[in-house]
Amino acid sequence: MINKVILVGNVGKDPEVRYFDNNEGVANFPLATTEPGFTTRDGRQIPERTEWHNITVRRGLVKVAEAYIKKGTQLYIEGKLHTRSYEQDGVTKYITEIIVDTLKLLGRKSDNPGAGNTPSSSPASSPAAPTSHTAAQSTGGPVNDEGFSAGNEDSSEEADDLPF
Repeated sequence: MINKVILVGNVGKDPEVRYFDNNEGVANFPLATTEPGFTTRDGRQIPERTEWHNITVRRGLVKVAEAYIKKGTQLYIEGKLHTRSYEQDGVTKYITEIIVDTLKLLGRKSDNPGAGNTPSSSPASSPAAPTSHTAAQSTGGPVNDEGFSAGNEDSSEEADDLPF
């Protein structure tokens, strides 16, 4: 059996980030995906349709979400569909969310509302530092749930100075 979801959309609000006693964290935010409107062969107009998805980020990607994802950021997300229930005022409620395995910031840095928060730290000062997620963004590689780039690095491309 396979449980895999791939979404490309825009973040609806800044992530809500929580850290627990064991230094593990979780970030939650809504993501909007939009199917464009179109006209059928018989001339009928089908309007644009937007779906909202609850996104949950854990492990190494929490720091990435906290630092770089803001309302309006365009993202590529791969993850698993997860449904859970809870009780509120005696009524059982259900929530479906996407548990993120891989995330990639899309668009240019200037289009990303979170790009202005880039910390300045030189990877040259830390030779063991893993590849940054924004370097993966420019090379087309996604960031996995540990915050490491899965993309191919090209030394001719401009790399960002990030602490991870």
